[in-house]
Amino acid sequence: MLEKRKAPIEILRYGFILIILLWTVFPLAWMILTSFKPANDIMVSPPRFLFKPTLENYHYAMTKANFAMFIGNTLYVSVLSTIFVIILASLAAYSFARYNVGQGNILFFILTTKMMPAIAVVLPFFLIFRDIGATPIGEALGIGLDKRGALVVSYTIFNLPFAIWLMVSFFQDISRELEDSARLNGYNRLQVLWKVVLPLAAPGIAVTAIFCLIFAWNEFLFAYILTRDAARTITVGVESFFTLRGILWGPVAAAATISVVPMLIFVLILQRYMVRGLTFGAVRG
Repeated sequence: MLEKRKAPIEILRYGFILIILLWTVFPLAWMILTSFKPANDIMVSPPRFLFKPTLENYHYAMTKANFAMFIGNTLYVSVLSTIFVIILASLAAYSFARYNVGQGNILFFILTTKMMPAIAVVLPFFLIFRDIGATPIGEALGIGLDKRGALVVSYTIFNLPFAIWLMVSFFQDISRELEDSARLNGYNRLQVLWKVVLPLAAPGIAVTAIFCLIFAWNEFLFAYILTRDAARTITVGVESFFTLRGILWGPVAAAATISVVPMLIFVLILQRYMVRGLTFGAVRG
């Protein structure tokens, strides 16, 4: 009798989940479907769901629009900035977690930097990188306007406060007794961090790296302001299909699919690490 009462509730619950899923997945599915449509089948009413698939839109995006260069720039900037963030955030977060540096005041100040909108600092960043790029050091390091180094530095600066705050909680949940045992075995503090703490905090570090990589991959404002041609990323590259002749819907859909699908696959593969990292330390032994 109880199961019969639960049946309508279960139907409503799964029906609601299905509606939310369709609402979420439909735009992505429509974008992928449009990327394979010929130009004559895109802007028609009613929409055509049966058509002869073509790769012309992908060919246009990868060759004529030079989208392959945008993908290379995005991979370079995203991966390198994420590596820098994880290295710096690990050292900073460990010091905050173990030594309470600044009695929490410095950590709170780091958090306040995330409250400032990016649009408020994009002009100072533009001026700084313009001046640095004009110097021999900036030219040698590749840090200047329309240089990938400028985006690496910018994304590292913006991701670092978030990464520090996220990783502090992970380090705090690691037992100090394990570190004390390692110190008794002759390890110095850096060896303890490298051989004991970081392996235990690997799920938290992984989820932090994933979030930083997603931010760098999808960022548009700084990439649009600080780059021109050589250092353009995929987000700016998609915008380039809005021409004076109109919007090239087929190539836009193809470029957007190329931009979204790799990160979507990456997140789906590592989602178990994300769940494990977000719940890391939630249950204490």
